[in-house]
Amino acid sequence: MSQKPAKRRVSGGRTTPKGTRPDGYHAETVSHTGHEDMAPSPAWVPVVMFGLLLGGVVVILLNYVGSIWDTSNGILLLGLGMILGGIVTATQYR
Repeated sequence: MSQKPAKRRVSGGRTTPKGTRPDGYHAETVSHTGHEDMAPSPAWVPVVMFGLLLGGVVVILLNYVGSIWDTSNGILLLGLGMILGGIVTATQYR
């Protein structure tokens, strides 16, 4: 029969001093994403974002109805491009 190894006594406690982090995080200078705090976006960014999104939807709807111009793939791509531009602008909003 084999004997079980003796249990080691390990003293508990913190491995880093209280209030610090091993990765060098400092709440005053770095945001929760790990990047320097950036200034908020200018007021025109959400205006452009919603303008492109709504404008793209309107262009696609008008293309579908065919009330202003003949339906064409070029107009449809213009509307989709405007929506994509709105989405890309939304990713830049802070």
